Amino acid sequence: MRIVKLTDAVAANFFARRSSHDAAAERVAAGIVADVRRQGDAALFRWAKRLDALRLRRRTLWITRAEMRAARKNVPRELLQAIEHAAKNIRRVAERQLPRSWTITVEPGVRVGQRVTPLETIGCYIPGGRFSLFSTLLMTAIPAQVAGVKRIVVACPKPSPALLAAAEILGVTEMARIGGAQAIGAFAYGTQSIPRVDKICGPGNRYVTAAKRLVSNDCAIDMPAGPTEVLILATGGDPRFIAADILAQAEHDPEAVALLVTPSLPLARKISAEVKKQLQDLPETNSAWKSLVQASAILVAPSLDAAIRFSNRVAPEHLSIPQAQKALVEKLSEAGSVFLGPWSAQPIGDYASGTNHVLPTSGWARTRGGLSVLDFVKCSSTQEISRAGLKRLAPVVSAMARAEGLEAHARAVEVRK
Repeated sequence: MRIVKLTDAVAANFFARRSSHDAAAERVAAGIVADVRRQGDAALFRWAKRLDALRLRRRTLWITRAEMRAARKNVPRELLQAIEHAAKNIRRVAERQLPRSWTITVEPGVRVGQRVTPLETIGCYIPGGRFSLFSTLLMTAIPAQVAGVKRIVVACPKPSPALLAAAEILGVTEMARIGGAQAIGAFAYGTQSIPRVDKICGPGNRYVTAAKRLVSNDCAIDMPAGPTEVLILATGGDPRFIAADILAQAEHDPEAVALLVTPSLPLARKISAEVKKQLQDLPETNSAWKSLVQASAILVAPSLDAAIRFSNRVAPEHLSIPQAQKALVEKLSEAGSVFLGPWSAQPIGDYASGTNHVLPTSGWARTRGGLSVLDFVKCSSTQEISRAGLKRLAPVVSAMARAEGLEAHARAVEVRK
């Protein structure tokens, strides 16, 4: 793994590459989405055949409950137990996140509140290309269930037996064999077979991400979650642990970004050697080989403060702090999910701690966190004003409305006096 001195030029080059517009993916996605929007099922099935080698018809589009039950029977008992254990933790965290409805009297005769209601229908996109990520079903469907979403529709082009078993465990009943930008188009606009949803959630490749961006004016999306990224900020720690975390995230995708930032050149060299050693134990077909060459590096910062500034500017999807001193943690404010201390391996968060692995990438962690139950509810305000409350607030409203030139606003209050 290459070691690079963290300079202003190196940082500028990183951010320039990261912010580059993926025009090629957007052109492809736009054509597919427009086709599905115009022709519905016909286009959906055509693209499924072309891109995923799937010959679909309406009767074969949906996976049956019998298929899910059969998969559950054939999945090893140990895996079923693992899925159930992880699901329990994810549900517990989601329940803690759930906002509550409330009302308060802000002054006599003026009662306001918050009403929390779930979305009606959501679409969960589950990647099914190189890997069929059944864990993503847990991360998307469980918070939606806790929120009270009535209809959960899942899309995955080639679901594994483990994914089907997970759906059976969760009670998910609608899963379609579709993927890519065509699935996003179907969710956003609906087809003869696929319902239009209120919100699309779940990560995907560059074409899925581009499609989600394109439809976001017409259908809500969780976030443009692109290729995974990790930044490890270390002043010390066990090189074996750190190298293993780098390789774990690099394994996701050839475009994955894995960065180690440290002010210590000796530590950088130890970790580089350990990465090389551990990489030899992985098959050469593993994408970690490619991503470590393309988009990953060990960056030696001139100081710890410089490393912290760079980390906060990156706002990585995953931030690992092997030596989790309180003073250091408090300075690192921007990240999708933070892993504190030497034992907090990143795959723990990917699967089983209860936190969500659908996380903001490409700097979006500066403005939002990972997927949560909050993504599946609406918090609406309510107000109930008595006659006495109206009399108290009428002069306030009249003065402000007329100052803004909105005479009808003022009169709508005054007519009730």
